[in-house]
Amino acid sequence: MQKTRPIRLDPEVDPARDHVLGNPHAAITVVEYGSYACPNCHAAHEVILNLRERFGDRMRYVFRHLPIDSESGRDSAVLAEIVARTGDNFWDVHSELMEMGPGFRPGDLEGIARRHEVSFGDALDEDVRRAAQARIDADVASARRMGVSSTPTFFINGRRYLGAWDETAMAESMTASLGHRVHTAMLEFASWAPSSGLLLLLMAVLAVVATNSPLGEQFTAFWELPASIGIGTSILSLPLVDWVNHGLLTIFFLVVGLEIKRELTVGELATAKAAALPVAASIGGMLIPALLYLVMIDEPAWKPGWGMTIATDTAFAVALIVLLGNRVPVALRVFLTAAVIADDLAAILVIAIFYSGGLHFTWLMSAAAVVIALMLLNRWNIYRQLPYVVLGLVLWLCLHEGGLHATLAGVILATLMPTRPPANLRALMSQANMVLRREAREDEGSMRRGPSEPALRKLEMIHERIESPASRLLHTMEPWSSYFVLPIFALANAGVVWQSGIIESHYQLMLAVVAGLVIGKPVGILTGAWLAVRVGWAEKPDAYNWRQVLGAGSLAGIGFTMSLFIAGAAFANQTDFAAAKLAIFAASILAGVVGTLILLKRGPEVLE
Repeated sequence: MQKTRPIRLDPEVDPARDHVLGNPHAAITVVEYGSYACPNCHAAHEVILNLRERFGDRMRYVFRHLPIDSESGRDSAVLAEIVARTGDNFWDVHSELMEMGPGFRPGDLEGIARRHEVSFGDALDEDVRRAAQARIDADVASARRMGVSSTPTFFINGRRYLGAWDETAMAESMTASLGHRVHTAMLEFASWAPSSGLLLLLMAVLAVVATNSPLGEQFTAFWELPASIGIGTSILSLPLVDWVNHGLLTIFFLVVGLEIKRELTVGELATAKAAALPVAASIGGMLIPALLYLVMIDEPAWKPGWGMTIATDTAFAVALIVLLGNRVPVALRVFLTAAVIADDLAAILVIAIFYSGGLHFTWLMSAAAVVIALMLLNRWNIYRQLPYVVLGLVLWLCLHEGGLHATLAGVILATLMPTRPPANLRALMSQANMVLRREAREDEGSMRRGPSEPALRKLEMIHERIESPASRLLHTMEPWSSYFVLPIFALANAGVVWQSGIIESHYQLMLAVVAGLVIGKPVGILTGAWLAVRVGWAEKPDAYNWRQVLGAGSLAGIGFTMSLFIAGAAFANQTDFAAAKLAIFAASILAGVVGTLILLKRGPEVLE
């Protein structure tokens, strides 16, 4: 799902047009988009009343209309606006409607109209109705502009509130306590699409600066410190950098595997026709860079580095394409995302086949047994995550000791995490409502507040059924991967000490890496996509042209994370590794600049 910045209130509160209750100069403003025929709004109305009593003159409350799609929803909003236009207090009729609804009976609205001495129904003047409807339409238009589609939706001090409709939770947001401010800032940063790429860049820069600072030796030595875990005499000891590259990065591969699984089941790669274009582009974007690299390299010790040129750093590529805004069609973003996911899958296979060490078959047989156990859990429809996680840890150890890259455990676990058929939401919502209604009846006159333990367990069971284990694990682990694992990986691996003469002694290696990522990647993606369309295997959407495909291909030349990982596996010589890192940095920066410039320019297609 595409991440965007949190929505700000638009338009801002204007006492001349908005219905404002409370001190006009209050420090706290709560705006609600609601409907008088919405049961949720009536439940939240009591919370608003309590908040007004609690904050007094420090709070002003604004109500904007977003009638639910029903006759009573529209008519009750029109009635409120008619009363407001006769000189009576809008908030009087607002309170009556909130206390009476949402199940309006025949004659209820007419009765309110009589009490306020206004015409309603067939007796209503058409000009008055049009004026009231125009006021409601303006509120609805502002809601649609901000993507607000459900009621109630709250804005606190101009910022959309996404928390619970609970007095304590809303009060914390209104008072902006330190904990709430930190939590909100973190959520806002994480919801901004380029945030993960920006954090990755900052950690890479910090690693380079630290490595070349007076504390560079200590910084490098820190990552070589041994760390051990074990039970009894069985101890596994690795340098910190290996725990990052083989341990923490398994979480990243788990997330990649879960994303691939999602795309292959319900996403852009779910059907052969939808997958044909990005998959063909991805194949071209891997073959041509690798061949270009191998052609340019004469030194046998550098030949294994071809894998560096096939990878794409999804975080950086997506960050740049989002920053380009509406210059990039949504369909092109989908194409690039699907292509780099296919890239990730290929990179995982490449690592497994070409960059593993000496194999130990006893451990590999144990790994095979664990995989069979995971398959059986999946086959037996075991949906609890705990047994999969435990077996995943055992699988990691077996693969590591067996000579394969232990990060493959993440991909295997993702593949075998179970999914479920879509839930019957109507039935589950009915069950949840039944539980809550029963609790509300039993709570009357009792000495407890809130659902009982049995009710909470039933609600938890309903929630678990709505989301499959694989999807739930992805949502849990993706933030850890983006905002912890990858930044730590960059900090541990991106540092490179500038060495005199490194370019002169490694110019061929560095030139091959840059050529593969900056030239081979976009040319390969464009060629693969064009050939697939030409032979009739795929169709290119009209939303973007071939020049824009070339621009997206250039962004895919940002290798960084995966390229660094493969470089570390390909080069045992630290000088070769340092030269490869410098080349990856240079190529990624150049590819990002070229891709951005191509997509910024609006011009004719480059190829028909």
